[in-house]
Amino acid sequence: MKAITIPRFGDADVLRLDEVEIPEPRPGQVSIDVAYAGANFAEILYRQGVVDVPLPFVPGIEAAGRIRALGPGVEGLRVGQPVAALTIVAGGGYAEVVTTAADLVAPLDGTALELGVAAALPSNSTTAFLVLDRVARIDPGESVLVHAAAGGVGSQLGQAARSLGAGRVVGTVGSTAKIEAARSFGYDEVVLREEVAEAGRFDVVVDMVGGPARRSSLELLEPMGRLVVMGNASGAEDVGIPANELWFTNKTVSGFNLAAFAAAFPAQTGRALHRAVAAAASGELRVQVESLRLEQAAEAHRRIESGRTTGKLVLEVERI
Repeated sequence: MKAITIPRFGDADVLRLDEVEIPEPRPGQVSIDVAYAGANFAEILYRQGVVDVPLPFVPGIEAAGRIRALGPGVEGLRVGQPVAALTIVAGGGYAEVVTTAADLVAPLDGTALELGVAAALPSNSTTAFLVLDRVARIDPGESVLVHAAAGGVGSQLGQAARSLGAGRVVGTVGSTAKIEAARSFGYDEVVLREEVAEAGRFDVVVDMVGGPARRSSLELLEPMGRLVVMGNASGAEDVGIPANELWFTNKTVSGFNLAAFAAAFPAQTGRALHRAVAAAASGELRVQVESLRLEQAAEAHRRIESGRTTGKLVLEVERI
């Protein structure tokens, strides 16, 4: 089959369209004929070698398509069924066929979701519900601040916060060009990141940017506020947070990594994925999707790295 591979670590130009073996599902897994694969910042980290993966490696943490085969022990799914799937534990989504745990698959039967839209849900929308509900444990009426509000996961966090009963929901962006795009994703207010100190204080802050944004996020927390760290898109040096400061100010800092969570808690992750699919199907979540061809994976990576994207990029696979 055809797949995008990372033959060596480096910039976007190292990505290569190759012929690789078709994977077969192991016990508890399914294989999927991929129609679309989501493009994410996580795959850039694999490509750069920030996350140590065996080379050559097929990236791709999410996909949508139709079930090709069921591994031993899999029940409740059928061959030919349209599904959205998280493939984050072992990667492989940038390919014509991918395997993943059956727990990390959500059927699309009975929904009007197009496969291109469904491919944008497993990573970002699932993450949004898990971060706010499972990690931040948001209470109705609480205020929420989300950094990088116009990006893939940022576009979902504001809407998920509203769905979970948040009161005031504010997003930050890196440029004025992204303000209107972020506002369209349900934020009450959108501010430039460097002006966030003027936005007030918050019960929950979600930071995937890092650097100065991380330090300022802690300072913006109300007493008993929670900062959730889930990325470092700025590439800045790590920010030290003294434990005594947390003690004296009654604040909490938590981390969330979807790959590690999905590997440790596949059933919980699957339930959040089902929730995300249902929310998108009902119109509760809006996903802005732009499609590129699989062989344009390098262009997708360059655009994500440049910070020029709003919403979500997906790669069309089935017509390659």
